[in-house]
Amino acid sequence: MVHDPQGFLKHARVDTPKRPAAERVRDWQPIYLRASGEVVAQQASRCMDCGVAFCHSGCPLGNLIPEWNEYVAREDYASASERLHATNNFPEFTGWICPAPCEAACVLALNTDPVTIKQVEISIVERAFDDGQLGPQPPSERTGKSVAVIGSGPAGLAAAQQLTRAGHDVVVFERDDRVGGLLRYGIPDFKMPKDIIDRRLAQMTAEGTVIRVNANIRPADAVGLRDQFDAIVLAVGALAPRELMYPGRELRGVHQAMTYLPQGNRVQAGDIGTPEIDAAGKHVIIIGGGDTAADCLGTANRQGATSVTVLDHNPRPAARSGLVNPVWPSAPSSRGISPAHDEGVHEAWAREVVEFVGDETGAVRAVVVEEVEIVRVDGRREFRPVAGSRTELPAELVLMAAGFVGTDVPELLDALGVQRDPARGTAVVDAGWRTSAEDVYACGDASRGASLVVWAIAEGRACAAAVDDALTGASELPSPVPPHAISL
Repeated sequence: MVHDPQGFLKHARVDTPKRPAAERVRDWQPIYLRASGEVVAQQASRCMDCGVAFCHSGCPLGNLIPEWNEYVAREDYASASERLHATNNFPEFTGWICPAPCEAACVLALNTDPVTIKQVEISIVERAFDDGQLGPQPPSERTGKSVAVIGSGPAGLAAAQQLTRAGHDVVVFERDDRVGGLLRYGIPDFKMPKDIIDRRLAQMTAEGTVIRVNANIRPADAVGLRDQFDAIVLAVGALAPRELMYPGRELRGVHQAMTYLPQGNRVQAGDIGTPEIDAAGKHVIIIGGGDTAADCLGTANRQGATSVTVLDHNPRPAARSGLVNPVWPSAPSSRGISPAHDEGVHEAWAREVVEFVGDETGAVRAVVVEEVEIVRVDGRREFRPVAGSRTELPAELVLMAAGFVGTDVPELLDALGVQRDPARGTAVVDAGWRTSAEDVYACGDASRGASLVVWAIAEGRACAAAVDDALTGASELPSPVPPHAISL
């Protein structure tokens, strides 16, 4: 096929097909279906190959989006895969769960619907696996240097794969029984199938990366780890949840979201028959409006909740007409518009919890909420209650999804001598991803704070380049991310 440079004038946007909400809510299979090759090629042809490709401004990885769009439009998937993997170790991860800030920054989004960049991306990588193009890439020679990567989320895996391919002996330490971090235990199976992690692990181990699961690195292990390895990369995430200490917090049935979500993953993996925390037949209240809240929503509906109400202290976002981006090239708010919201939800915007109310057995039975409005005080936002707006909502299960406040292993960072940001609870790094401890680096959520998978992969790659440079004196690994460093 010849690429049509006027494709954006001839073809309307066609989104990746989804299974009907009424069907998918009855199982845990993936929401999205695979688009046909003809549709994908047509959608890729909508890319304008802009002189200044603003989609790059929305992509921390620096993905070569116009290049692989053109290759797909020409049906040259081998070249498209090469260009895609030049900047992204795991495009299937981003293809499944990235909110696509690149699409929000697409020039077409100024006055029409942007290119379906995620659809093209996932199609390229799936075709590459189908065609057997993504075999292992072991290094041609070894450096004799060793690196420990603590944590196997997207940042840790990206750093490990890059460092292995550079010739270093890399060991990834994962405290859980399976690799993947939040990708494995946190992201529901209907949102991202887990077999895509396993096939990448097979590639990585064939390249020489050593993976150790059930390997919980404790503070007492810090000295031995530093003696054993030439460098340490901390990719431990930012899993410390924001606690909401409302009256009644101790009631049975009030849980943090990340206590609840991994149980659904373990049921689907066959580890347990039923979750300890189950929404079946219950009135469920979810506190928070981000991705974690949406994951709780989809999970509760699949478990058979009687009702699910999402409380968000922010006002309802302004309705958008199509996908035209009113804040181009920045990404607009995505609160309340995930596929999970199409499956059944009661939305309670501009509401805050006052207290949890229990029954005579000590279990939660209701949540008292009140309406709030935003006021500006010295330039800061404050949420103030609206008089007379207090009401009580039935609740037999409450899930707190109010965000994260830093790493959940501060003792390990302290034992390694890593300075932590007192406000964010994360490791402080300099422009070379180095922490305050010699030969110890940090990347992803561990240094950035809870963020997107695309940022985690990008920072893992950048951190790997910095480690390789320190160990060899000259790195050829790409470093896609400008430092977000805080000077030490």
